[in-house]
Amino acid sequence: MPVDPQVALVLAQIEQLGLKNFTQASPSEARRLFEAATPAGAGEDVAAVEDRALPGPAGDVPVRIYTPVGAAPHPALVFFHGGGFVIGSVDTHDATCRALTNAARCVVVSVGYRLAPEHPFPAAPEDCYAATRWVAQNAAEIGVDSRRVAVGGDSAGGNLAAVVAQLARERGQPALLHQLLIYPVTNHGFDTASYTENAEGYLLERETMQWFWNHYLADASDGAHPKASPLRAADLSGLPPATVLTAEYDPLRDEGEAYAERLREAGVATVHTRYRGMIHGFFAMTDMLDGAKAALEQASGELRRAFKSADGSRPTRSASRPQDGAP
Repeated sequence: MPVDPQVALVLAQIEQLGLKNFTQASPSEARRLFEAATPAGAGEDVAAVEDRALPGPAGDVPVRIYTPVGAAPHPALVFFHGGGFVIGSVDTHDATCRALTNAARCVVVSVGYRLAPEHPFPAAPEDCYAATRWVAQNAAEIGVDSRRVAVGGDSAGGNLAAVVAQLARERGQPALLHQLLIYPVTNHGFDTASYTENAEGYLLERETMQWFWNHYLADASDGAHPKASPLRAADLSGLPPATVLTAEYDPLRDEGEAYAERLREAGVATVHTRYRGMIHGFFAMTDMLDGAKAALEQASGELRRAFKSADGSRPTRSASRPQDGAP
């Protein structure tokens, strides 16, 4: 189908603003541009919000903890923000985390992992793994049920969620209940059909992704490592059930869908939905896009279903479907 009419309006508005392309900016300037483009104070109210620091592999890792209404202990989603491993923060994804807290009825721990190029790969996944392990090991301290911990993220954050799930399996802890992968980066490569079809004009562009990867990797050869490209992991069996959301007009569409397919082939219960007419970044646009509202509803619904299995038992349903709107 063509680009959703609501998406077309968003793209036209962005074009009128004439914002500087990230590839024409330094990483620090790109961060300022991204922060400035994110409206402050636009998120939903939650029961409590706390900023704190957790121990990481190279010092403290800042996190923002969102608590829903209701009695503890709550399930938890450890969330990793997008931004190509170079930009983004707990502030830029504040509204998304608030919405997930309320919709999924869980504590959301948003992780401010180290950014490249100052801290290249593998700094980000190691920070994210350390934060996730801390949440599971110290769950009672933040009102969380250690048996019900999931990971999730969007774009680069989806990459980090997939990598953390793999690391948790390899290192034997923590036990994760689910992984929510929102248009995830899964491979260091730019040769898929979606990279060709959606190279320009749909918010995230091929050139921008190349810029992100060039800053993230100290050496291009690192892109073959499964901690950078989770799609390249030799074995995906034994990972937690997954929800994978992709967008039709997104350069990352095909690699996200390839990861969903590999998860299913490995016996991992996986629900995948391609949102027709949508673009990269649409999940955060619930105030403008009906497709974003539907995606939030689906993502939170899958998390709630996963959290109901307090003993960690895994659902068997696995599906893949395109979507126009409501799941």
